[in-house]
Amino acid sequence: MASNPPSEILAKAEDADMLARMGYAQELKRNFSKFEVLGIAFAIMGLLPSIASTLAFSIPAGPVGMVWGWFIASGCIFVVGLAMADLGSAMPTAGGLYWWTHHFSAPRYRNPLSFLVGYSNTLGLVGGLCSIDYGFALMLISVVVLATDGAFVPTNGIIYCVFLGCVFSHVIVVMLASKVNIMGKLQTVFTIANLVLIAATFIVLPVGRRGERNSASYVFTESANLTGWPQGWAFFLAWLSPIWTIGGFDSCVHISEEAKNATLAVPWGILGSIGLCWSLGFLCCIVIASCMSTDLESLLTTPFGQPMAQIYYDAVGKNGAIIMMTFLFLTQWLMGISILIAASRQAWAFSRDGALPFSGFFSKISKRFGHTPLRCVWGCAVSACVLGLLCLIASAAASALFSLCVAGNNLAWFTPIFARIVWGREKFVPGPFYTGRFSIPIAIAACVFLVFSTLLAMMPVGGPHVTPETMNYTIVVNCAVWGGALAYYFIDARKWFTGPKVTIDAAELTEEQERKMVEDRLVDAKRDSISSGKKEGVDMSRGQETGDV
Repeated sequence: MASNPPSEILAKAEDADMLARMGYAQELKRNFSKFEVLGIAFAIMGLLPSIASTLAFSIPAGPVGMVWGWFIASGCIFVVGLAMADLGSAMPTAGGLYWWTHHFSAPRYRNPLSFLVGYSNTLGLVGGLCSIDYGFALMLISVVVLATDGAFVPTNGIIYCVFLGCVFSHVIVVMLASKVNIMGKLQTVFTIANLVLIAATFIVLPVGRRGERNSASYVFTESANLTGWPQGWAFFLAWLSPIWTIGGFDSCVHISEEAKNATLAVPWGILGSIGLCWSLGFLCCIVIASCMSTDLESLLTTPFGQPMAQIYYDAVGKNGAIIMMTFLFLTQWLMGISILIAASRQAWAFSRDGALPFSGFFSKISKRFGHTPLRCVWGCAVSACVLGLLCLIASAAASALFSLCVAGNNLAWFTPIFARIVWGREKFVPGPFYTGRFSIPIAIAACVFLVFSTLLAMMPVGGPHVTPETMNYTIVVNCAVWGGALAYYFIDARKWFTGPKVTIDAAELTEEQERKMVEDRLVDAKRDSISSGKKEGVDMSRGQETGDV
């Protein structure tokens, strides 16, 4: 049986030791710097493309909903980030969310809750890949519609084909970048590309709309309600734009086993990416509200299919709009690369613990491609293509991709934070980043917001009187995922799923490492198995050998 790769080749001793204390061998190569960890989250968020993709949520509430909705909701998301940063600094591992859930939960609930969170997070990330790439397809096609002056009318089949091409192009890029070990550096490139696009928009829109810009009073105080809901609820629905946009910060957790000095890089990445999107997104919303048409209904029903395309068109004409929308969809394409990386790491971690179907296959690492889980990259891509078939049905079904991402990840973020508050306060051992006496109040506030935002994502955006075409299928899709995961657990998985596994070779543990593991209570339930393994000289890796793909 092949042994795990020597940890000293893949990581510094302190990072490998931190992982060993959680029971895992170092199998991935740590080549992400602190800034690159921030970069992968910021690249997934893809600030301006994401705002453009979600204007349909914020425009119905008017400039007030767009601008102040962004500011308030982003602040709430930052609170969630603080709660997650506490956990990420203390226990940085690729499967962090379900690992923390198992660690903090009461013995009676830890296995089913960990299983549920792992599936919800995995499918939520794959859903995020779907929604990003579907948004890319819509933006690319909107450029074609612009160029043909509306003569080209895309079908759902054409949109799906563009979507497929986008997904598989991501796989090729990830494979090539992993082979030459530049994936971390690419995140810096993606971050710069996002910042350049934002700067260009800050110049193009105000210059193009000079003399026609809206007043400060309009931008900061004008409200509207193009929904069938009361005014206040229409304002809350505008929060869906930042909730969807600033939803990639948990990628810092999933990349933690490839991060140098992960106990600091993970919280830095979480809070830095949220903070950047909070501030820059607020400015983006102000600029867009200042330069968009005051005929909000015409923006929502634009023949170009994207309100942002109409906003660019009004500012700089046809050719300028084509150029800006091209930059926009190219930046959206970069987002898909980064979220594919995050999704594959979560899927690999869950496979390492034996929870996903064909775990023995997907848990293998490819040395040829830079010690990365290449099989999981392909697995996530193929799963996204299957989920993407929803866009062939109807636009309401396609919006389920959005809902799967938001509600699925919200559950995955909520559960470990809640478990820590209710059952795990005594088990929590702070890392280098810690919010101190404010930690529990922050965690409680984060849980309240996550419940509210999940309910918000389940509401029909047009109003309470729905048709099959305007129905919000979030509750249907996510209850199917959650119910299916729990049914799978209680029918079959409860017989063999015992939570996170010990994959480190017990013979390689020093007495000091074993003592530290128990002192930190990171693998408290596995102490006997570790000690037994050392006495008998057995390999605790469970056959998690490294395979070439």
